[in-house]
Amino acid sequence: MTFAEAIGTLAGKVRARKAEIATEEATKNALIMPFISSVLGYDVFDPSEVVPEFIADVGVKKGEKIDYAIMKNGEVQILIECKKVGEPLSLQHASQLFRYFAVTSARIAILTNGQVYQIYTDGDAPNRMDEKPFLVFDLLDVDRSLISEVQKLSKESFDLESVISAAEELKYIGLVKRALANEMKEPTDDWIRYFVARVYDGKATQRVVDQFRGLVSKATGQYVADQVNDRLKNALGEGVGRDEIATSRVEVVDVIPRDDVVAPEAPDPEIVTTEEELEGFNIVRAIAVADVAPHRVVYRDSKSYCAVLLDDNNRKPIIRLHLNGKSVKFVTTFEDGNKVGTRHDIETVVDIYQLAEQIRSTVRWYVDSVDNVAAE
Repeated sequence: MTFAEAIGTLAGKVRARKAEIATEEATKNALIMPFISSVLGYDVFDPSEVVPEFIADVGVKKGEKIDYAIMKNGEVQILIECKKVGEPLSLQHASQLFRYFAVTSARIAILTNGQVYQIYTDGDAPNRMDEKPFLVFDLLDVDRSLISEVQKLSKESFDLESVISAAEELKYIGLVKRALANEMKEPTDDWIRYFVARVYDGKATQRVVDQFRGLVSKATGQYVADQVNDRLKNALGEGVGRDEIATSRVEVVDVIPRDDVVAPEAPDPEIVTTEEELEGFNIVRAIAVADVAPHRVVYRDSKSYCAVLLDDNNRKPIIRLHLNGKSVKFVTTFEDGNKVGTRHDIETVVDIYQLAEQIRSTVRWYVDSVDNVAAE
């Protein structure tokens, strides 16, 4: 199993068990120990590698414990402080990490609730843990660009110098990305004024800022959509035209018995797949490609809606696009196998990006369901 596959397997476990875990101790046993052993590759039963309930007396704090210390050649390399899954991570609840960081040889500290891992070092001042993590890794929303950085902490690839040297850059890249995400979700006046100053000749009064708020949101959303579509085009092969991407129907070997798949009917000449439906499909596939291969996401059009399916299987609906209405447009999502679906009214197909998490959750649910069946 590759490092990325190990992360994917644990992510499926987090998704399936998260609601059942009620305590910090259960979080450690079910999620964090598997991360240390199955993902990072350390032997949790070998005290020369992993020390649970690690004690290092600090000043007047005698007998205080930290959840795990990962060792190498008798020296502490990584300190791990754990919280219950679902609990927000705050350094106010991890004072031990600060104290232990200063009195041990550790250069890496991890604060985690079993789903989100915040990773710290001492880039701002020697032997003093930074107040902000240089890397934030969420197992249920994996940033694939960070997988190689997490792998540097594994037993097989442990590379402290490389981690430290990349930490400052990763920290500020992460902060900028989160700031951009917040601005796109709820643009501030300063963000809007930045664009107003570049496209509007008049004075940026509050009334003008308010008028541009919707325009800036729509423009940034459309820009992201264009970038994602270009990336999808490249992923599917250079020189493939937009229409070829949108209309390609790749034959796949289904992962469930063939009698569970209903073959599509012969094309109905009255069914016309519109440009808007093709754009909506491309957006959905661009979102889903983070979790499955692009060819597994296909569309099947009908008179009433355009269905986007996983593996061309109508038992695996990802979303239905109802875009042919003259005044009302909406889509239906199918989270966690819900066959009834949830309706979402939209103004333009770009609004589908706001449903990215629901779309990815549905795709992952189908994939995990198949994995669970295969394991049984």
